[in-house]
Amino acid sequence: MAAASTETARSGRSGSLPIGVYLLGFSLFAMGSAEFLLAGVLPAVATDLDVTLSSAGFLITAFALGVVLGGPPFAVLSLHWPRRTALVATQGLFAASIAAGLLGDYPVLLVSRAIAGIAYAGFFAVASVTAISLVTPDRNARASGVVVSGLSVAMVAGGPAGTLLSHFTDWRGGFWAVVVLTVAGIVGCLLGLPAGGAVPEAAARPSVSRELATMRKPLLWGMYAITVLTTAAYMITFNYLAPMLTDITAIPEVWVPAILALFGVGAFLGLSVGGRVADRRPHLALLTGAVAIVGLSVVLAVVIQQAWAVVATVFLLGVAAFVLNPAIYGRVFAIAADAPTLAGATTVSAFQLGISTTPVLAAAALTRGAALTSVCVIGAVLAAVAVPVILLDRARRT
Repeated sequence: MAAASTETARSGRSGSLPIGVYLLGFSLFAMGSAEFLLAGVLPAVATDLDVTLSSAGFLITAFALGVVLGGPPFAVLSLHWPRRTALVATQGLFAASIAAGLLGDYPVLLVSRAIAGIAYAGFFAVASVTAISLVTPDRNARASGVVVSGLSVAMVAGGPAGTLLSHFTDWRGGFWAVVVLTVAGIVGCLLGLPAGGAVPEAAARPSVSRELATMRKPLLWGMYAITVLTTAAYMITFNYLAPMLTDITAIPEVWVPAILALFGVGAFLGLSVGGRVADRRPHLALLTGAVAIVGLSVVLAVVIQQAWAVVATVFLLGVAAFVLNPAIYGRVFAIAADAPTLAGATTVSAFQLGISTTPVLAAAALTRGAALTSVCVIGAVLAAVAVPVILLDRARRT
């Protein structure tokens, strides 16, 4: 099995990407569906658990904080682990945590979401480095894009399909489906990745000291700031799309999953376009995405009562949001080329830190009586702040 997988990896370097990269993307799709599914069933969760919408939103924060706090330490801890072992273990912990949360009340669910976030961070950190270890350096952005595309597919299919399933059962039904898909991902990794997990050759073996030294590069922290700002900018709107669509746009609840899926279709298109642009002109992708998020967030707040305009804007917002992601990973792996594990894990944490701030920012506005559409305005401001940081990175690019 190991020999066959190694041969697959070698063929990936000379032709199409190896199957292992796509299996990692599928696993990320399965686990990421739990993240995007919650946004679609947030009102139902609040009602069923007898908590406020803002309190239900902190379930999103719990997951994201688990990722923020768990990703970098796990990356260091697992530097010398067989990668397949780490991937399977983190998926197993994730599935167990999701299942446990579905069997308890709000406090149990809150804790289980945090644990699931730590497991998710561990998987994402190892998966990103495993993917680029299976291809040549000039194809890092493409391999990373395929893995990250699992998240856009989670938006297109996983989250909305889970939301629809939850609509016809209860909100827990979609999460049970996530558990099943995660187990399928475990089986795929066991069958499709070498037992050694594509461990690097001796000259390139990971070093804790080298990883930590790389983290002292200022350019990396600039990219993390861009990641936090832009992720929060679009996710604060996405996380509250369901209540905006039902309460303001007055769209029937059964159609909400379809509109969330449209955001995911836009995300998939944005990821494809961004992946092609990012290898040569990363800052063009970053600036285009950030500026577009500013404009589209304002437009959405203005046209929220017009269903046809909302649908078009949601799609375009998905495109703008995910044009950014390949460029972010491309820049991070270019800056930290000699020690990518911790840098890549911290990028995952930066994404989730951006997500975790959205319920806090939304609650700060909503509890003071602001309109629900204020989340769109907050998103526009965050994306606008990211623009000068992107320009600074472009000026200092090495």
